[in-house]
Amino acid sequence: MKNTTKAIHTPYQRRDAYDALQMPVYHTLAYEFDNADVMADAFCGRTDAPDYSRVLNPTVTHFEQRIAHLSGAKEVSAFSSGMAAISAMLMSAASAGKNIISSTHLFGNTYLLLTKTMARYGVEARLTDLTDPAAVEALVDENTCCIFLESVTNPQTEVADVKALAAIAHKHGFPLIADTTMIPFTQFDGKALGLDFQVVSTTKYISGGATSLGGVIIDYGNFPEISLFIKKDCVFNFGGYMTPHAAYMQTLGLETMQVRYERQADSALKLAKMLSQTPGVMAVGYPGLESHPQHKLFTEQYGDRAGAMLTFDLESEAACKRFINGLKLIHRATNLFDNRTLAIHPASTIFGPLTQAQRDAMDVKDTTIRLSVGLEDPEDLYADIKQALE
Repeated sequence: MKNTTKAIHTPYQRRDAYDALQMPVYHTLAYEFDNADVMADAFCGRTDAPDYSRVLNPTVTHFEQRIAHLSGAKEVSAFSSGMAAISAMLMSAASAGKNIISSTHLFGNTYLLLTKTMARYGVEARLTDLTDPAAVEALVDENTCCIFLESVTNPQTEVADVKALAAIAHKHGFPLIADTTMIPFTQFDGKALGLDFQVVSTTKYISGGATSLGGVIIDYGNFPEISLFIKKDCVFNFGGYMTPHAAYMQTLGLETMQVRYERQADSALKLAKMLSQTPGVMAVGYPGLESHPQHKLFTEQYGDRAGAMLTFDLESEAACKRFINGLKLIHRATNLFDNRTLAIHPASTIFGPLTQAQRDAMDVKDTTIRLSVGLEDPEDLYADIKQALE
C-alpha cells in the first residue's frame, strides 16, 4: 500500500466493541480485569492490555501504530509535545558524564535544553558545524553518546549529510538522532539514510490545522537499551505521555497529511521563487531553490518537495517589523504548518530571550522573516506580502 492508503487503513489493536470506523477517544483512566493474574500480566508488561492511561491508552496506542505502519519503525512512543519527545529522547541516550554532539543551528528551546537544562545533570553539549564531518569526528570521544541534528534547521534552513553523520556515529557505536519535523517522515526512508531515532513534533504537519500538541519518537530498534528506557523510564516516570484527545485529533490529521503537505510545499516553492525576484528582498532561504547551498543534498535525502517553511531577509530589523505590522491576510503568529499561513520575526520572538551573542552564534539574523505556508492560494499570499513590503 502507498502511504496515503496506509495512513487510513492501519488495523486496530483490538476490534472495537461497536465496530467504529474511526478509533474512539478512550477518555478513561483505569481498566477492569477478569482476575488477579490477568491484572498482574498487564501491569508487568506481559500482555499489551492497557492498565492505566498515564502510561497506556488505546487511542494513543492506535496513533503510535499508525505512525509505525507508515515509517517502518519497530516502536513509536507518543508524548505531550515535540519538546517532551526531544527531552525524553536525549535523556534516554545520555547520562551524567556523557556528551552530545550537535549544532548551534537548533530550535531555541532545543538549544537551551542541550546547553542549559541537561548541563545541570552532567551532560555536555558539544556544538559544531554538522555540515563538516571532519569537525564532528574530531569531537568524538569515549563519552560521546549520540549525534543530534535537525533535518532542516529552523530558521537557518541548513541541511546536513545524514549518511556521513550516520557513518561516524555507527563507527563509534552510538546512535544518530534527528528532529525531522520539517519534512514528514513519509517523504523519505529514515532507516535507509542511517537514522536510528527520529523525533517529530506532531503539532506541526500531522495535527492538521494546529488542532493539538504532541510529539513522537520513531525508533528503528538499533539500540534496545535506549528503546527500553524510552518506553519504561520516560513514559512511566517522566509523565509526558500523549493525551487521548490529542491522539484522536492527530490520527485524523495523519489521514490528510500527505495531500496537505503536497499543497503546502508546492505553494512554498512558488512563493520562494517569486520572493527571489521581489525588490526589497535581500535573500531567500528555501532548500527547494536551486540556489540553496544544500539543494542537491536535500533532494537526495528528502525528495523533490522541500517543505512549507521558508525565510527571507529584508534590509533591517525595522523593515521586518514594518512588514509584519503591514500584513492583512497572513497571520502574525508562531507555529509551523498550520492550514493558515503564519509569519514571525524569529530574532525578537522565538529567540528573543537569548543574548545577542547567542543569536549571532546560532546565525539568527535580525533581518530574517520566517514564513510557514498554509493552504491558501499562493497568489493571494504573494499579494499580501507585496502590499506589506510596499
